[in-house]
Amino acid sequence: MDCSYKDGMKAWVFLLTMIWSAGAPCAEVTEEEARNAFGDVHGVFVLRDCASGEETVFGAETADTAFGPCSTFKIWNSLIGLEEGIITEPDALFWSWDGEERNFPAWNADQTWRSAFAASCVPAFQDLARKIGEERMQEWLEKLDYGNRDQCGRPDAFWLPRAGQKTVLITPREQARMVCRMIDGKLPVKAESVAKLTEVMKLVNTERGTLYGKTGSGLRGEADGPKSEVDTDMGWLVGFVESGGKKYAYACLVLGGGLAGKDARRVAEAVLGSAGLL
Repeated sequence: MDCSYKDGMKAWVFLLTMIWSAGAPCAEVTEEEARNAFGDVHGVFVLRDCASGEETVFGAETADTAFGPCSTFKIWNSLIGLEEGIITEPDALFWSWDGEERNFPAWNADQTWRSAFAASCVPAFQDLARKIGEERMQEWLEKLDYGNRDQCGRPDAFWLPRAGQKTVLITPREQARMVCRMIDGKLPVKAESVAKLTEVMKLVNTERGTLYGKTGSGLRGEADGPKSEVDTDMGWLVGFVESGGKKYAYACLVLGGGLAGKDARRVAEAVLGSAGLL
């Protein structure tokens, strides 16, 4: 076992003690449980207490490395769409299928905002970006202080990794801090927009807490984008968990051949469950 992993385990023990003393529900996480969450997967998990600003990081060597956000940008694309009045309600028609058969069957149908978000329907959110427009999108990237704020000359795809093309870049730590700023009301957006967005982001509810988030999957430049659900080498889950009257933002990133957003979600749910938050 390498030293960085041992340091990560110590950090998790400290975190769990902190959560317990703050009165949130808690279950002690053993070294074996934490190891089982990540297994042999390389990655990072950032957890931020949105009230205190306390952060705990597993895989600290990767927490401040910037990556393309993949479909986690749908959180911010949606928020901008709400603020601009392009998106209205979760179950209203959001995108009319253009008739093109794509590799992901769920995309081959009309979409509401809720269904498009759940299916991570890329063409629907590319259409949203085009409606927002390059100029307005840039204004919002600046206002939100999102990553390196660079559309890379790809105004309807700048968040999607593609061979030989740049993406906007953001670190796992920045992802978690962005979510905290949103749910704490520290972004220049309406509370109503945040409320609608968090409703759509809801993933699972347990007796301990409620998980909100968005997955993202992609390739880091090895090919022209994923062609199937397993043709990926990076996976994100970004969002927050509400537990014991407190909110914790998180960003989970996994890296390696065949890994995708579903793998990041598996790791995140295991870690949060072991921490007594979910």
